[in-house]
Amino acid sequence: MKSFKYVLLSCLLLGFAELLKAQSINWTEVEPGIWKGVIGKPEEFDLLKAAGVQPYHTGLQQMPKASFPLAKDEVTAHVQDGKTYLRFPLEKKEQLFGFGLNFQTVFQRGKVLTLHVDNYAGKDNGRTHAPTPFYVSSNGYGVFINSARYINVYAGTAIRRDSKIAPDVKDRNLDKTWSSHPYSDGVEMLVPAGGVEIYVFAGPTTLDAVRRYNLLNGGGCLPPRWGLGFTQRMQRLTDAQGVATEAQAFEEKGYPLDFIGLEPGWQSKSYPCTFEWDKTRFPDPKGLVHDMLRKNIRLNLWTNPYVSPEAPVYKSILPYSGSHTVWNGIVPDISMPGARKIFFGELEKGKIDIGISGYKMDEVDGGDNYLWPDVAVFPSGHDAEQMRQTYGLMMQRYTSEIYHNRNQRTFGLVRASNGGGASFPYVIYNDYYDHRDFITALVNSGFAGVLWTPEVRSSKTAEEWLRRFQSNVFSPMAMINAWASGTKPWSFAEVAEQVKTMANLRMQMMPYWYSEFAKYHFEGIPPFRAMYLEDGFSNTEAKSENKKLNLEENPYEEAVTKEVKDQYMAGEYLLVAPMFAGQTSRKVILPKGKWYDFYTGKYAGNGEVINVTPGMDKIPVYVKDGGIIPMMPVMLHAPKAGQRIDIEVKYYGEQPGTYALYDDDGETYDYEKGNYTFRKIMVSKVNGKIKGTISPVPKGKPDNVGKVTFKAMTEL
Repeated sequence: MKSFKYVLLSCLLLGFAELLKAQSINWTEVEPGIWKGVIGKPEEFDLLKAAGVQPYHTGLQQMPKASFPLAKDEVTAHVQDGKTYLRFPLEKKEQLFGFGLNFQTVFQRGKVLTLHVDNYAGKDNGRTHAPTPFYVSSNGYGVFINSARYINVYAGTAIRRDSKIAPDVKDRNLDKTWSSHPYSDGVEMLVPAGGVEIYVFAGPTTLDAVRRYNLLNGGGCLPPRWGLGFTQRMQRLTDAQGVATEAQAFEEKGYPLDFIGLEPGWQSKSYPCTFEWDKTRFPDPKGLVHDMLRKNIRLNLWTNPYVSPEAPVYKSILPYSGSHTVWNGIVPDISMPGARKIFFGELEKGKIDIGISGYKMDEVDGGDNYLWPDVAVFPSGHDAEQMRQTYGLMMQRYTSEIYHNRNQRTFGLVRASNGGGASFPYVIYNDYYDHRDFITALVNSGFAGVLWTPEVRSSKTAEEWLRRFQSNVFSPMAMINAWASGTKPWSFAEVAEQVKTMANLRMQMMPYWYSEFAKYHFEGIPPFRAMYLEDGFSNTEAKSENKKLNLEENPYEEAVTKEVKDQYMAGEYLLVAPMFAGQTSRKVILPKGKWYDFYTGKYAGNGEVINVTPGMDKIPVYVKDGGIIPMMPVMLHAPKAGQRIDIEVKYYGEQPGTYALYDDDGETYDYEKGNYTFRKIMVSKVNGKIKGTISPVPKGKPDNVGKVTFKAMTEL
């Protein structure tokens, strides 16, 4: 009897061991430095299919060659009970970034997350507007899980009994170094599906891994020039006369304005939506749109996708809708061609086809107590979880396609995105309103393949209003969202001139912003990104400098070891360090290399922590040595296609500098056919004087640059 029990136990243990045994992953290099591995039977509907984008091969071909960045035998997976278990190695000194658009943390090692599209509720637990299942390591590689499922992540928290580097066993009774979170040498994920595609991205740097991820997803979006101007979103029940009055006020007061956003009141009914113009507030939509266009101002329309029983398309789209309603509106299954034809046809008819420039797509993120539940079913056969993870992604995709088919660029807002959405011309926003957390989200957006705006809505004081506005100007979309507050840039009279100065600065910097977004598209470099993606910003370099100087303590080393989430890089050359209400001074961590004050050209520091007191008028901004910032004259509206603009090239520091100035028509997709230029600007100092040149325009290429002058920003 004992022998039988022994045999039975042995069989059970062997069976259990077999379950734990990793299944082999077949890796294929699908693009330079990008490998795809397949485990089990991946689902037909995933993030990349929902996004429908193609890799930007040209950009990927220009990336440096690299070998597989991990030990292949340490990347393990197995499928059990219809779920896929994944494990990736993690070295002791590695830090992890990513796992979506987080608002309070940049370091993700030691976190347990459930990646789940949701409206952000004030806690970084994986439930967010863009829970992108992509992470990068400080060791210079990235990992993407191509699944439209809620994914559980254990980012260096779980410890296997057979771990390669097991933590020391310690006695809590007597050992003061005992920790409730012992060292883990792996990143583990649970995907609730019987198989999945895994993508691994090589570096050699962490930024290179991010770039490869963005380029795999088509390259970052390239907005129209006007999208990088200033936008004012109107109070929710504004009418046509209110729009005209608002536009006139901006012009008379001398504040720039490129597009106006209409909130729910443009529709006859909302929550759920009819998608038709309210005839009392907007009796002549086409006339209003054309009148605004004559004034170089576009209109953008708010909507959510939930169809009212009183909507003209209700009956026709009903067979293509899910089993549950949202605010008593049906949910179109936009993964189906039939639903798309009706729904997006309605967004085009009488809106896009009369000149509406884009959409703000609300309520596609979450809220479990009002969005469709996970028990909902959809006629496509995709379940509620998959629809939740991809709905915002698909809304971006199919509205973008309308504009693309018209050869007309758009730039809009959305509440949800996911893996695969980097190329869509949309910026994420939400109802949360913590200024500091907004900046952390901007820092993290570069790891998530999305854009984020720290929008301005209202403020308790003039100081807060100005500080929020300053941050907003150095972000992807400069916007006041006054749907509830009705605020204007000049709402706080005591800082109205400072706000105007910042709005004008946004316009002056348009050649720089536009060139940086072009690099996002063609090279995959996020225009706004964490300090950890910047050369010269690392704890390793700080320790090396410490050793060289034979110092026991180094404030810079301590600073970069801690989580840095309140400053960021904006484009190639700028470091932005926002101020918050109540602050009169702050610390700024300058990476290795000389840095200069953006406004004065004064030397600021080199690989050190500085304390700055900028006053109310300025947001601290610093420029790398040899930095070049192309600027144009102040304008109330972005340059139109074919409009030649003079450029003043501002040069900082002592080192020779170069810059790639981008140019195209600013409005169409003709750049996809090669109708664009990158002109090389070169500046150097010779005998104390600067010498600047710009390369000629190739024959037949766009030329919207007028006179070019050069200015050395030197200490006054």
